[in-house]
Amino acid sequence: MAAAATIAGRRFLCRSRPSFVDRTSQFPTPCNNTFIANQVQRREVSTLILIRHGQSLWNGPSARFTGWCDIPLTVRGRVEAVAAGQLMRSRGIKASSVCVAFSSELQRAHETCELALASMAGHEQETWSSERIRRDWRLNERHYGAVQGLFKNDSTLAEKHGADKVMEWRRSLHGRPPPMEQDHEYYLPPPAPLTESLADCQTRVMGCFEDTIAPALFDEEGLPVPPDDRTIIVVAHANTIRSLIAYFDEVPEDQVSQIYVPNSVPILYRFERTTRKPVSTKLQSSHGGSHARWMISSENHQIVRDAVSTGGMLTRALFDAMDVTQDRALCRAEIEAGVRELMKDSEHETQSDCVVIGLAKKLARELGEDETITLQEFERRTALAYEGLQCNESDFANEEPFP
Repeated sequence: MAAAATIAGRRFLCRSRPSFVDRTSQFPTPCNNTFIANQVQRREVSTLILIRHGQSLWNGPSARFTGWCDIPLTVRGRVEAVAAGQLMRSRGIKASSVCVAFSSELQRAHETCELALASMAGHEQETWSSERIRRDWRLNERHYGAVQGLFKNDSTLAEKHGADKVMEWRRSLHGRPPPMEQDHEYYLPPPAPLTESLADCQTRVMGCFEDTIAPALFDEEGLPVPPDDRTIIVVAHANTIRSLIAYFDEVPEDQVSQIYVPNSVPILYRFERTTRKPVSTKLQSSHGGSHARWMISSENHQIVRDAVSTGGMLTRALFDAMDVTQDRALCRAEIEAGVRELMKDSEHETQSDCVVIGLAKKLARELGEDETITLQEFERRTALAYEGLQCNESDFANEEPFP
């Protein structure tokens, strides 16, 4: 029976592979009302953690189109990977609960995965094994074709192809760089493509999710932890993780390029096993939104700040989610009500990992009883609040009910 369920689940997932803008397809939803009623008492929640690899030699100010080039981590990248593991362990996620970790075939992702898991285990190294890591080429970074290996700021690219065309390759969903020739320095035989758009990359990533990651997350038997308390980690690359986030959060096509994926910041999604849908509240807005929860610490404070600063995706989404009157202004009562709704997500939610809740609580306490703020002021105050936010358990603790 279990094997049949797994096969049926995969058959559903593979029936229609949605694009970034496909809002009609999601994870399978049970249609048996009796079955649903029997599951009300206890939500079976599976956790998926996405991590982009640590800094590589080709990241940074002189960044290159890395793609499938197998570039190693820098010393900083290794430190970032260890810090990500320590952060997850400090938030109560143990290495022993990670049944499977997926990584790409590229060493920068695989090494990040190993270092993070070993760091999560701490002094209990026997609680994890590198045998739990499953490598899949479909999680490799987007292939950049003929420009792979070149510097992103190479002026000759714009001179040869035009600045608009180069920007189209980098930022659009369907733009493809020129294909790589077999005499290219970084040519690889199949399954490596000759070039890819972001949409091409998403297609193979979603194939990997449907065929291997989703079954491990929801159905696979014989793993150390049952699916209702299972944690799966995926360590990959900016564009492959961007593809997964866009799918989970139903991001409109014109907003995909705004999805920010920093190095070594754990991004959590929690799925209810019966519905296979995210259980965390989505911070919805016309600018986008996310079911994800980012884990922040003093180490990744700076890179997370970019997403919650003025114009950041999270601040605008949070404002729209709390603006129930749609008058483009928030009062203290609206912010407090919004925080209460967010904190009711699930008993499984790790409140200390939700940066938006911490910021909203801080803003509400500083706002006058009769004061209202616009989106511009909300973004300004959010940026200031985040500057002073110490990312410790005490900042997000909920021993006391929020007013």
